[in-house]
Amino acid sequence: MTEDEAAAAVRQWGERAPDAVLLDGFHALKHALRFGADVPLAVTSDKAAALALAEALADDLTGTLAERLVEIPAKALRELVPRIHPTGVAALAVRPERRANLDALSRAPREAPVVVLDNPRNLGNVGAVIRLAAGFGATGVVTTGDMDPWHPNAVRAGAGLHYATAVERLPLPELPPGPLYALDPEGDDIRSLTLPDDALIAFGSERHGISPELRERATRLVALPMRPQVSSYNLATSVAMALFHWGGPGPGRD
Repeated sequence: MTEDEAAAAVRQWGERAPDAVLLDGFHALKHALRFGADVPLAVTSDKAAALALAEALADDLTGTLAERLVEIPAKALRELVPRIHPTGVAALAVRPERRANLDALSRAPREAPVVVLDNPRNLGNVGAVIRLAAGFGATGVVTTGDMDPWHPNAVRAGAGLHYATAVERLPLPELPPGPLYALDPEGDDIRSLTLPDDALIAFGSERHGISPELRERATRLVALPMRPQVSSYNLATSVAMALFHWGGPGPGRD
């Protein structure tokens, strides 16, 4: 890679970054590419090391990364991103069209639930939930409140898997259609029921739980099994337990 090509990549980064999604690290770039993200620019401080990582962990993308990755000096990379990922890789991607995500969330019949995070307060937790939702094949993740689920910290925690499911922020009255199952300690034991494929499964924050407004809208309150005197689970743990229950055998399932 020539100095001119590296300089051009740095210049393009400055032009594109304000409107782009930051893919921070090799794994975020890997997942985004696998799930069809439009990635106009990818850079690294060590292309040979990045391609060796691809050969070991993502051989399906080695050729693509060999063509797309532009090697730039480590000093230049430090100026482009808030903190360099240990893999020395960063990329910019186009955020999916909101209309397409909304259509996916509202399409009927749904074959998998939508996870609803009611006014989440931790971007790392949001990203972890999106990663879980992608892994379980959930239709999408919707957040309420003022936190952007596409914030760089959430995308980093989600390892780029925002592109594997529909991720949007919506006001409570505009949630997708479907029966709303809200997780609450006072609800029915989740093991006693079947979560339908078209369900909205809603989770509040660890500290405050679901909002009164969401509670009023709920079709049913459900609770996860928990030992007495334990106050709560981590948000991502709660989502994993609920999605595992949805996808596994249970009442009414074969």
